[in-house]
Formats: sequence, C-alpha cells, structure tokens
Amino acid sequence: MADYYDVLGVPKDAGSEDIKKAYRKLAMEHHPDRNAGSSEAEARFKELSKAYEVLKDPNRRAAYDRFGEEGLRGGGFGGGLDLHDAIEVFMRDGGGGGGFEDLFGRRRSGERRRSRTGEQLQVRLPISLKDIVSGATKTIRIGILEQCEQCGGSGSDGERGAETCATCEGRGEERIAQRSFFGQFVSVATCSTCGGEGTVVRSPCSKCHGEGRVRSETEVEVEVPPGVTSEHYITLRGRGNIGPRGGPRGDIMVLLEVEEDEWFRREGNHLLVDLVVTFTQAALGAEVTVPTVEGSLPFEVPAGIQNGQVVRIRGHGFPDLDGGRRGDLMVLVRIWTPTDLSEQQHTLLTQLREIEEPAPARVDESGGGSGGFWSKVRGAFSG
Repeated sequence: MADYYDVLGVPKDAGSEDIKKAYRKLAMEHHPDRNAGSSEAEARFKELSKAYEVLKDPNRRAAYDRFGEEGLRGGGFGGGLDLHDAIEVFMRDGGGGGGFEDLFGRRRSGERRRSRTGEQLQVRLPISLKDIVSGATKTIRIGILEQCEQCGGSGSDGERGAETCATCEGRGEERIAQRSFFGQFVSVATCSTCGGEGTVVRSPCSKCHGEGRVRSETEVEVEVPPGVTSEHYITLRGRGNIGPRGGPRGDIMVLLEVEEDEWFRREGNHLLVDLVVTFTQAALGAEVTVPTVEGSLPFEVPAGIQNGQVVRIRGHGFPDLDGGRRGDLMVLVRIWTPTDLSEQQHTLLTQLREIEEPAPARVDESGGGSGGFWSKVRGAFSG
C-alpha cells in the first residue's frame, strides 16, 4: 500500500488540522455517492479513510512513522477498512450532518437510520517476558452483550417489530428552530424519542427489555506479537458488544500489561540480569550458566572481572516489533563474599592474604567498578 502521507497528499510533519482538511477534501471528491458507485472511487475512498484513521491518532501515527504497517499490526489496526467503516469515519469527521444530507440526498421519510454500533470493550491482559520474546496466543474470558435469542435481536416481544419513529419520521434527527435577535436558527440534534435509530419498539421483549441483546460471557483468543511493551494495545475489530437491535459489533481493546520479573529487567530491547559469582571464580575465571527468559546459556566468567562489571551477550534480548534483530542480554556480575568461613577456608584465606598484592587505590571505572547499575549498563551499551 502507498505511504499514508502520500495518500492524503500531506507532508510527514503535517499538523492534525492539515491532515483533517486534506482528508475532507479528498473524501468528498471520491465518495461513492458522488461517483455513481464507481469501484475505483470506492477503493480510493476506503484508502483515504484508512490513512486518515492512522494519521489522526497520535499513537498509531507514531507506530506507523517508526515501523510502517508492521507497527499497526501490533496495535490491531493492520487490516483495511470496509465501506461501512469508511463511511462511519467520513460521517464522524469528514463532513457529516445536515450539509452532508443535502449534498448526497436527503433520507426519505420512514427510512431507518443505520443501527448503532456496539460499545467498545477494554480488557487488561497480563503478559510475561517470555511472551514478549516469542509471542503468544492468550485466551481471555470477558463479559459481552450478545444477541437476544428470544426476540432474535429485534427487541420486540411480538411480530410487529420496530416501528418508524413518529417524532423524526425515521430520520433519527430533530430539527429545532430557535429565534434570536439575529433571526431564526435551525439546529439538528439526535431524536430524543428513538435515540437516533429512526425506529421505536412499542412492545419490548421481556428478556432484553427492548435492547435486542443480553449479557453473556465468552472466551476470546488474542495473538500477542513478539516485541510488545506495556505501551502497546491490540484492537480486535468487530469482536465486542453487539449493537442495540441488530447493530454491528463494536471492538475489543486489549491493554497489554507486562508483568515484573524477579530475575530480569528490561531496557528497550535489552534484557538485564544479575549473575552472582564467588571471588575465586572472579579471580580465576569459570564456566557457569546465566539465566535467560527462555532457559539458560553457558557463560565464561572472564578471569579478573570486577564486581559490578557488565558483560554483553548479543542477540539474546527482545525482538523488535517489526521483526528486526533482537536486543542483547546484559549480565551484571556481582561478587559474593562468604560470611561464615570454615576452619580450612579461614586458614587458606589467611595464607592468601600473606602473599597477595595490596588493593589499588581505585578501580578503573571503565571496568564497571563504580557508579550505579544503569551507569554501568549505559557504559556497556556504548562499549
């Protein structure tokens, strides 16, 4: 697909108002009702609406600027818009209201407005560091509004079903005339009788009370891509509450929450872990194992390593969200000093003290011997 900025004909540093103006102009030009149902115009109209939906949202725009469409897939917005969604976008931000009706034809008396879309659901999904490394499929159980089986979603308890609203004559809107010193003003508001649907139920269903939907519980699978953070969310389009009286489903927004780990810390795509060694292992060097999110790795403790020194193991951190290379595992070495010596250990250490060289006045900071933990890590990153 073409670059979204090119689709709307705006520069990459365009402000939100410039993006909105560009979308309105092009969407009006390519609206299917203005082009006799042309398939080319419809495709262009949907493309414009998709580009606008991404660039108008700061989070989606930032993800797109950094990762392209791959970043949008991580936020649940990787697919295209159908015509229904594109028209909803246009009616919301592209010039809907009375002027739109005059431009593309006024609704006929008695014509029902489009059913209301179900409300968006928000759920929180805890994920582990292991989920971030490899990706995961999670199943969550949520409360949701489903179609009422008793009335089939109509909301009516009898065969009459929903009737045209007498107040707005099916338009879903009321025109209210008001006088002032400057003359008469006419405003358009959602019909107070039918709530904008254009129809009313005279005999509500006893189970759903006219809503056409009832509360239920269901299980939903969520695909968590590798490399996400707690700043990301996943949108499951059309998987949420069903709309009143047969309206389309809303979305489910899954808010990701990365659980804290007692062994590891995260810095961007890098994984940070402490490794405790004895002073003989530090002095002589040793072959040990270091824990990772996925298991463990063999690790060669360099002879003479200093307490607090950071060693980098490349490629064993977290993957980029766009599928790029993985970050690194940063090993912070901590030297353990025993506090309860046996008689033999005490004797040997006493002998060692008699022949060892005196400690230097200070330790070379490039080895990580001083400064806080993060300063050591930053030093390893720049090394």
